[in-house]
Amino acid sequence: MAARAAGPFQRPGRLATQHVGGVDLTTLGFGGSMLGNLYQATTDRQGVAAVDAAWEAGVRYFDTAPHYGLGLSERRLGRFLAHRPRGEYVISTKVGRLLVDDPSGANRRDDAGFDVPAVARRVWDFSRDGIVRSLEGSLERLGTDHVDVVFLHDPDNHWEQAAGEGFPALAELRAQGVVGAIGAGMNQSAMLTRFVRETDMDVVMVAGRYTLLEQVALTDLLPAAAERGVAVVAASVFNSGVLATPRPAPDAKYNYTAVPSDLLERAMRIADVCERHGTTLPAAALHFPLGHPAVASVVVAVKDRAEMRANDDAFRRGVPAAVWQELRAEALLPPEAPVPGAAT
Repeated sequence: MAARAAGPFQRPGRLATQHVGGVDLTTLGFGGSMLGNLYQATTDRQGVAAVDAAWEAGVRYFDTAPHYGLGLSERRLGRFLAHRPRGEYVISTKVGRLLVDDPSGANRRDDAGFDVPAVARRVWDFSRDGIVRSLEGSLERLGTDHVDVVFLHDPDNHWEQAAGEGFPALAELRAQGVVGAIGAGMNQSAMLTRFVRETDMDVVMVAGRYTLLEQVALTDLLPAAAERGVAVVAASVFNSGVLATPRPAPDAKYNYTAVPSDLLERAMRIADVCERHGTTLPAAALHFPLGHPAVASVVVAVKDRAEMRANDDAFRRGVPAAVWQELRAEALLPPEAPVPGAAT
């Protein structure tokens, strides 16, 4: 699989697609964690409005996982897309955490950050049987006969089983045509780099490690992915919230916790540069990862129609070349980081 050609943002405002392992990903994707009540409860009405707004914006790539709300995200996404032609959109989900019913948790809340009853337990399992069972559960919750992309989910402490059993199971399902593209999704770049170099993956999802604020993946994952022809989906490009608004709030989140003061100051300086050139911090945060030729899509989680529309507006907003030039001049971006619109 060849890496995508650089530059969908040479024509700002156009929602492009990238062919990845037999499926087409829109350059802006919908993240389903908020459909699973991440941090706070959301209603079905909010969720369906968010999905509908994404569709109206041209988004055709929707990401979810059993982990998100103990299956709630998958169930909601399946319902909210049920009236859409199945051949017109792409769903990715994840494997590695089996959901085991736990009726005793009905009166407790989930302890993994999702505002849902703890009616199931997550059990790590990257075995072949675990992969198949997890995928079967996802298909049932999503109400579909297939998913297009499957990621090994957060195998940080499970390399041996994930690489030795989980990946071969996914490769077998891919060969059988049960799934399209396969890969791994993590909050770190080092192990993803190892997967890229040692397996035949189509795509990886890296969360938070290649953003306007943090470019760890620039030194390991992205060069490896470009060399091997593996596509990269950049998730958590707002770093859990600190880059999600034009002016970062003092109580903004970074990596799911309070933002450190030095990073908050850095984000404020980046926001100042954006404002001087007539754009916004969220717009630059959405555009920046796609400047790298290995990055095929950015995925952003939203909770309602207003957030989806705000992200769509930011995504379609142009970011002048002068923004990237000033960020480099002020040492707010490394000089080796490719930027949208530049030849690579």
